[in-house]
Amino acid sequence: MGIVVENVSKQFGSFKAVDEVSLEIKSGSLVALLGPSGSGKSTLLRLISGLEMPDSGKILLTGKDATYQSVQQRNIGFVFQHYALFKHLTVKQNIAFGLEIRKAQPKKIKGRVEQLLELVQLTGLGDRYPSQLSGGQRQRVALARALAVEPEVLLLDEPFGALDAKVRKDLRAWLRNLHDEVHVTTVFVTHDQEEAMEVSDEVVVMNKGRVEQVGTPAEIYDNPATAFVMSFIGPVNVLPSNSKIFQSSGFNAPHPQVFLRPQDVILETSANGTTTPATISRLIHLGWEIQVELTFDDGQVMMAHLTRDRFNDLELEPQQRVYVKPKDAKSFPVSYSI
Repeated sequence: MGIVVENVSKQFGSFKAVDEVSLEIKSGSLVALLGPSGSGKSTLLRLISGLEMPDSGKILLTGKDATYQSVQQRNIGFVFQHYALFKHLTVKQNIAFGLEIRKAQPKKIKGRVEQLLELVQLTGLGDRYPSQLSGGQRQRVALARALAVEPEVLLLDEPFGALDAKVRKDLRAWLRNLHDEVHVTTVFVTHDQEEAMEVSDEVVVMNKGRVEQVGTPAEIYDNPATAFVMSFIGPVNVLPSNSKIFQSSGFNAPHPQVFLRPQDVILETSANGTTTPATISRLIHLGWEIQVELTFDDGQVMMAHLTRDRFNDLELEPQQRVYVKPKDAKSFPVSYSI
């Protein structure tokens, strides 16, 4: 089922949560709504689900106007951050709940539950209660329950937000694999840039109730449309356009601020005419990557990221004098401060 959002707005009192958003989500795709708190991503998800009604605009499901349809009429599965499992029901009973409400045949319910237990890798745990499961297992039960009624759209609101970092990482890969098996049109909300980039086919970056950019993870990262997108997706140095590093390298910025990713900062141990001298004020070892904090003679601070191999080749030390050059700096019409 494809989803089309046309000029949709939603206001709560004086706060405009969603501001004339238009968006198309292809059938069978996995799309992330990404943005900071208050950007409107969860409200947009609730508008698609029917849990909220828009003040204006339309929502189309498979080409049909569903703007004022109920949740039940939309055939949508919804998974919340905090599972919302029934504590007094077993795993099997939780998964079967929606099918029982729809009065499906007991034989069909049993077969579907067993199929889903295998799909979400919980075979053998069907008779346990939610309290007997880990957080990651409970979230998989919630996903299985949402899939049980064979929804045409699956909506996930910060599905891994309550889990620790390692479990989140494991479940991201699991969700991607699950989607590749079931091919249900899936939209999930997250404020975690890495999560959105790792899991989704497309990313919708939201800010202050509006869509800043829609694209594949590679498009969003490599070709950000706005200063906000570049600042929000991955680490970035934000520098004045008159910084000496840009003057020395010949980069002419047409706008007051310049954005430069740490991995696009080139370090050398000798000057070559297009570099700017700086001092290493701090080295942060992160295993596969080394973060280098640089301080220029005018007090400006910049971060550079080096691979371990490059770091070893340069043989860098704290307080060492190095020479810096930008590789792929970007400037945008509207200034932005992190």
